[in-house]
Amino acid sequence: MAEEQSPDQEGMDEGLADEWAAAMSEAGETDGGSEGGAEDEWAAALSEQEVKPAQLDNLTSPAPAGTIGSDLDLIMDIPVTLAMELGSTEIAIRTLMQLTQGSVVELDRFAGEPLDVLVNGTLIAHGEVVVVNDKYGIRLTDVVSPSERIKRLK
Repeated sequence: MAEEQSPDQEGMDEGLADEWAAAMSEAGETDGGSEGGAEDEWAAALSEQEVKPAQLDNLTSPAPAGTIGSDLDLIMDIPVTLAMELGSTEIAIRTLMQLTQGSVVELDRFAGEPLDVLVNGTLIAHGEVVVVNDKYGIRLTDVVSPSERIKRLK
């Protein structure tokens, strides 16, 4: 909501605006003439500068030593989802609704094939199931290179 100003407030605002206008015109006169003169000085100063295009090729180069650790520290505590995929299959909803305890679902992998290790849905490695102290684990057998991961994202 806009408040209406009284005639006294409007007069004060106009007076303040007049003072600013006078101060600005005085500043222009003391700078050596008209406003156009100041613009010409700026144009001359800018024309003397050498302008070079930004080099963007270096964006993919490794960072200088000592900065990588500090950059990685920023993301080290971000949680990610690590999942092991044994296999997959496509079935109709009708078949899905008929599954009961003891049903067997056939997967697209053979016994003994390595599992896929996914981080937030992106394949990062292959591995095999191991049992340690009565708990399941996975031993990584092949880690996907960072360049290969980037290719798979595209």
